[in-house]
Amino acid sequence: MNSKNMYKFLYRLFDGVTPIYEDCGSICSSACCKGDDKTGMLLFPNEQTSLSVIEKDGVSLAVCDGKCRREERPLSCRIFPFFPTVDENGEIIVSIDSRAFNICPLARNHNEVRFSPLFIRHVRIAGQIMMKDPECRKFIEEITKEIEDINLAHKMLIE
Repeated sequence: MNSKNMYKFLYRLFDGVTPIYEDCGSICSSACCKGDDKTGMLLFPNEQTSLSVIEKDGVSLAVCDGKCRREERPLSCRIFPFFPTVDENGEIIVSIDSRAFNICPLARNHNEVRFSPLFIRHVRIAGQIMMKDPECRKFIEEITKEIEDINLAHKMLIE
């Protein structure tokens, strides 16, 4: 499957599927949608978007002014505040993206939130599909390491 078709399929996985059973943006005034010209959401390898894109620290970020058409959101926005990480056996597991702790109350309080099992399942499926693409696999493995490092640092701070 080529990248364009893969992302079209992945985007459809999240049509009408959200992390919780209500509008999570009403909890935090849509904090994750309040970007500027220096911040944004990571684009996965070969992902295209109609949003503005900046290069920062060797990665592409989609940026918006907080008002994009839902169907134009990149995959990172659609799976937020989760990420398909890789466990020690190379299998996809769905993890809270600890990079979201600063802006997302769902991420910070994930032990107290009732997340949609369908949403979690779709994040896992998306990860499994992307792992078949060598560039996406490498990207997921790199971000997994970054998330693990943040989790370790956070754990050390609270102990």
